[in-house]
Amino acid sequence: MINQSINYIAKISVTVSLPLLLATSLLILSCKPETKEMAEVAAESSKARIPVIFDTDANNELDDQHALAYLFYNQDVFDLLGITVNTTMGGGNIDSQYKEADRIMKLCQIDTIPLIKGADKNFKEISPKINNPTFDGYEAVELITRTARNNPKGKLVVIAVGKLTNMALALQKDPGLADKIRLVWLGSNYPNRGEYNLESDSASMNYVLNTNIETEFVTVRFGEPSGTAAVQLSKQDALKRLPGLGPKHTLPITGRHGGQFTNLGDYLANLFEYIHYDQGGQFRALFDMAAVAIVKNPSWAENITVPAPIMINDKFVDRPNNPHKIKVWENFKKDSIMNDFFHSLGYVEH
Repeated sequence: MINQSINYIAKISVTVSLPLLLATSLLILSCKPETKEMAEVAAESSKARIPVIFDTDANNELDDQHALAYLFYNQDVFDLLGITVNTTMGGGNIDSQYKEADRIMKLCQIDTIPLIKGADKNFKEISPKINNPTFDGYEAVELITRTARNNPKGKLVVIAVGKLTNMALALQKDPGLADKIRLVWLGSNYPNRGEYNLESDSASMNYVLNTNIETEFVTVRFGEPSGTAAVQLSKQDALKRLPGLGPKHTLPITGRHGGQFTNLGDYLANLFEYIHYDQGGQFRALFDMAAVAIVKNPSWAENITVPAPIMINDKFVDRPNNPHKIKVWENFKKDSIMNDFFHSLGYVEH
């Protein structure tokens, strides 16, 4: 480096004045690698937020609403580029799903993130019509496709917490998306059968698993300690800790079950007043919120890697020679996740 600099100085000395030449020499010779401390500061300041599209059946239960709020109040971590909705077996049609997601956005005072309607029907019904410019779910597919292809930050993370119809349609329409998306799906009781999101459209899951898209299952596993079903919030804690959280509104917003709400926390608490509780206690799992949490902090769960299975006759069939591997998340750290959720919403223990 020094020899090259001296040669360069010698070449330009015939045309450059002595003072300027000396200044140039000092500048070149004083260029030093940045210190470790400077490098760390630069790396921290340029640390990219995680680019995310959130795909939800928002009106189905009450966990979608908590997951949406968690995303909105962690925008220093997530670069939320869009919300797409779909219809599963509960919660009404696509308009109802959209309306609930819109309600949460308004309560959180979010008005700059696209909210787009997706698939109302299932993959088998829509797939043959994929070349129709206005097929069921086309707007969500266009958003996913455009965002993934224009994303400069590596892979787009699609956190899907309903059926996988929107994602399967996007891959059918543009197979090249498989290399541009990391799919994190709250679904399945893998390796066992069953689960609501899966049963809402198992064909869409099979289609996705037969591509090479980076796929992660965030397991549910009802009644077992290893799935997101164990990440629970009691009605008692919900009514104690949620009310009053979030920004205040001048104009009240009508809730899903009626009533007028001027902040998010009051509305989330209200959902616990109307939800069904199984025998044995008044607890509800916040499945979808846990899926967002492990994207924020992977240490809040464990994972294993397995060859992508397939579902045949409502049962998972392993494919040990399948080169397409998927990640399976389990054993979620409930306390860490719940504490961070309430911290993100501004709850202070009294």
